[in-house]
Amino acid sequence: MELTKSSSNPSLDYLSIVPGQLSWNLSPALLVEETLRLDQGKLAENGALIVKTGKFTGRSPKDRFIVKDQITSDVVDWGEINQPFESDKFDILYNEVTSYLEGKNLYARDGIACTDSKNHLNVRFVTENPWQNLFIHNMFIRPSAEQLDGFEPEWHVIAAPGYKANPEIHGTNNSNFSIINFSRKTIIIGGTAYTGEIKKGIFSVLNFILPVDRNILSMHCSANVGKNEDTAVFFGLSGTGKTTLSADPARQLIGDDEHGWSAEGVFNFEGGCYAKCIDLTQEKEPQIFEAIKFGTLLENVIFNEDNRKVDYSKTDITQNTRAAYPIYHIDNVYEKGTGSTPKNIFFLTCDAFGVLPPISKLTKAQAMYHFISGYTAKVAGTEEGITEPKTTFSACFGAPFLPLHPTYYAKMLGEKIEQNEVNVWLVNTGWTGGEFGVGERMSLTYTRAMITAALENKLDNAQYSEDPVFGLHYPVSCPGVPAEVLNPRNTWADKEAYDKKAGYLAKQFNRNFKQFETEANQEILSAAPQVEAKVLS
Repeated sequence: MELTKSSSNPSLDYLSIVPGQLSWNLSPALLVEETLRLDQGKLAENGALIVKTGKFTGRSPKDRFIVKDQITSDVVDWGEINQPFESDKFDILYNEVTSYLEGKNLYARDGIACTDSKNHLNVRFVTENPWQNLFIHNMFIRPSAEQLDGFEPEWHVIAAPGYKANPEIHGTNNSNFSIINFSRKTIIIGGTAYTGEIKKGIFSVLNFILPVDRNILSMHCSANVGKNEDTAVFFGLSGTGKTTLSADPARQLIGDDEHGWSAEGVFNFEGGCYAKCIDLTQEKEPQIFEAIKFGTLLENVIFNEDNRKVDYSKTDITQNTRAAYPIYHIDNVYEKGTGSTPKNIFFLTCDAFGVLPPISKLTKAQAMYHFISGYTAKVAGTEEGITEPKTTFSACFGAPFLPLHPTYYAKMLGEKIEQNEVNVWLVNTGWTGGEFGVGERMSLTYTRAMITAALENKLDNAQYSEDPVFGLHYPVSCPGVPAEVLNPRNTWADKEAYDKKAGYLAKQFNRNFKQFETEANQEILSAAPQVEAKVLS
């Protein structure tokens, strides 16, 4: 079977890659066929392609590096997240990766990041496995035939999961690695087949070049648009309801994960979705469930060998089971991939301590503070060893992908909020009436009603009360929501226990924020919880 699209495609000689056979921009059908031929995957009952990513079933943050050179040296926020890598060691490793790929059958694909035509980033991907190439087809913007004609890549991603580095020689921490070189505009990935490294590698690139070079705020968020062309943005860590709440049947989805905010408005970075599949059901997540069909890539799920039916509840391989599908697999999608300047921004948090109001309106200073904090809480049972609620903070709701200091993004956000008079809301999708184990999870019906009220401007003229610890302003009434639910303290039978828990959570916020204090201005610092010492004890 001849897999190469046409002889008109360029060679990869300019990258020092000399494959045995090179297949360009293959269709999903051909990539599925090739994966099955190589016995690297199976077809599920619903037509999706099931693969195993091997040893790594998630990203490996400790093995991600950025080359430290004249472009990045004084700009990148170096530390545990952004580990520096030497240019000469990158060159050595690059040469070894390309030597490893010599003579192998490889798969090349040209893709685009950013739906906004003014900010297109042309990327050429080279992968060792055909299903990695299917992932790229699904996740990035698919160029038209006209765009492919004479395609000029600005960045390159080379993914060679079969190559393993020697840490003593190459300067990596382990045999696997993902290294971004802004001078060579190249990402090399080795020793891991987890496709999320490809997706988040380009996201990290955009999180550098868009804010620094183009004054565009890059965001780890979902976005949708209403019938009146009003755009809403949703930030939130895993388990906060970001996917569920942005998938509103009354609104159209722009994108579910990565966006930019320019002077013209919001635009999606991607052309697909990379959804978690753990405990997926048609009832809970109908859009995701129905998007999993032929062309979708399913990673590390368990299925019945006899009938190929997937059991999304099983975590034999990992809890991080994933489905990568093109955005056109979703019916209620906003095809433009771009939206107007947002009128409402929602920070979603699952507060398992039951302390934060179910919805509160933030000032500009509070918006920047809570953006930098990126708070949620994990509950017992979500991870081994967690027996009680545990605070989780991830700066800007996406710390692992931010090359710049979090305050850089927060100040950009603050400027855009002020310039465009944007409403920012903190929404607690977690517990009410007590912490986890005592209270109960906030009703999804109530949460949807509060978000709808905010989107329909029904909270603009509402009366607000102020939380004495966090300084948050919450409405005393909201259509479709019982008034007693809106004040979290009122939902607790033991008011003293509430006060103590509020003080505890405030202390966690303040402890976490100490790492940002030197870079944060006084406006941001003024939004920190104000708690007396006796409350914190």
